Amino acid sequence: MELVVTDDALKLTFHGAAGTVTGSCMEFVCGGRHVLVDCGLFQGSRSLEALNLGAFAFEPRRIEAVVLTHAHIDHCGLLPKLAAEGFKGAIWCTEPTHDLLEFMLADAGRIQEMEAERHNRRRDRAGNAPFAPLYTEQDALAAWRLCKPVELGSWFEPAPGFRARFWNAGHVLGSASVELEGGSVHAMCSGDIGPEFKAFLADPDGPSGFDYVVCESTYGGRTREKLTIEQRREILRAEVVAAIARGGNLIIPAFALERTQELLLDLAYLMQGNDIPKAPVFIDSPLARQITEVFAKYASELADTGGINIFADPGFHFVGDAAESIRLNSMSGAIIIAASGMCEGGRIRHHLLHNLHRRGSTILFVGYQAQGTLGRVLVDGAHAVRISGTDVQVRAQIRRIDNYSAHADQSELLDWIVHRAPISGTLFLDHGESEGLEAMRRELQQREPDLNVRLPKIGESYALSVRQKARRLTTGLPGAQRAVGQDWQNAYADLVTGLKSDLGRIPEDHRQEAIERLRQVLRSYTHFRDNRRD
Repeated sequence: MELVVTDDALKLTFHGAAGTVTGSCMEFVCGGRHVLVDCGLFQGSRSLEALNLGAFAFEPRRIEAVVLTHAHIDHCGLLPKLAAEGFKGAIWCTEPTHDLLEFMLADAGRIQEMEAERHNRRRDRAGNAPFAPLYTEQDALAAWRLCKPVELGSWFEPAPGFRARFWNAGHVLGSASVELEGGSVHAMCSGDIGPEFKAFLADPDGPSGFDYVVCESTYGGRTREKLTIEQRREILRAEVVAAIARGGNLIIPAFALERTQELLLDLAYLMQGNDIPKAPVFIDSPLARQITEVFAKYASELADTGGINIFADPGFHFVGDAAESIRLNSMSGAIIIAASGMCEGGRIRHHLLHNLHRRGSTILFVGYQAQGTLGRVLVDGAHAVRISGTDVQVRAQIRRIDNYSAHADQSELLDWIVHRAPISGTLFLDHGESEGLEAMRRELQQREPDLNVRLPKIGESYALSVRQKARRLTTGLPGAQRAVGQDWQNAYADLVTGLKSDLGRIPEDHRQEAIERLRQVLRSYTHFRDNRRD
């Protein structure tokens, strides 16, 4: 039964990014009016991504508005599905987010169509029913046309009984935290918070004194060394010099939004100062080219650019069609920046396929790698991986730079929370994995023993009242919780890619016996489960 919300109360339900870092979506209800903060795509393991295919836990037609924090797909990527299933309200966002969203959503729609086509090629051979895309490019553009830009700091009314305004979150171009009033309840949703010394953007800001705060915890368990932009460039310089000296390519998986532009900013600086070899830089992402054009539009307003378009450096080559991208496979000594940043799709996959086995190549990670992603598997030290059905030995150098993260670390998140104080009701920690969430909670409870801190789960609902601790109304969804983290398909891929090597360490005349014993174990476990059910 739905809570009847009084004039001084709200109902809050977490539909995503609770116990995981993707799928951000919160539903606020006040006086029978429904508003979403974000509507993002789940990304990571196949089990987690399968949540995108299920029905929404709410009726899309009843949602009167979406208040969008920024244009990353894990915050906006289910908007096309929402609109296709009956949502007709406004999507409130900042002006730069509106500009970025046109390209981000259209690209997401094309990816969904291509993925469906790929699935259907496989399914047709098995005679199965066609696989429909989650949404199309046209669905994506229809959702984008619902956007309603608003300036930072300006109050707006997303639905009767609500008012809201945006505050700079310092995460990516256009990113914002959401101050939300529903009835008499005063709340703040952080969105994603940026770190200190973030290129292009001012530090996060916002008011203080709330009943409830929802804060992201992506890096809740980590504290990075604080580096200036100049110090970060020195680390990048050393990595580039070492990578080119190895004789192979330097492959950098990078998100098309913000990370690519930050890399170009630093590479342009290093190239102009003759601090790195004159290696060609290829940006192999049509989306990154479009996003970079949006950055160029706002160049005069961005920090660190000197008010000029630094993205027009003659050393940068934006790769167009797929054929041009494939031709890069025969190169050596190049710097190739390609999406996706966690290696889950896009052109980075075929660059990894052609470079991971080369001892002279370098794979440089410059962003967060979620559990269950190929990027996380590589960062964690895998000796072999499977890409598009092909087993690939990892001989390339795997390197990582943490200081390009667009997310605040633990100390910066704690500072952001402190500046929102006093929090008279409850602080919710979301958008994090279990270790980071628990680390944040422990640190907060040591510092502020009286602060009520909750770690919500997907599907949990809470009643929010003025100056009262949140009261849980419903428990989380077990199916969604099982999908969080590394699933059996990750373990299976790891088993398969390492199986040949494991067998190679067994004397040849015993390998057949080892394989048969493995089969026996699998069969015996099946019988065990069947007997237990009986």
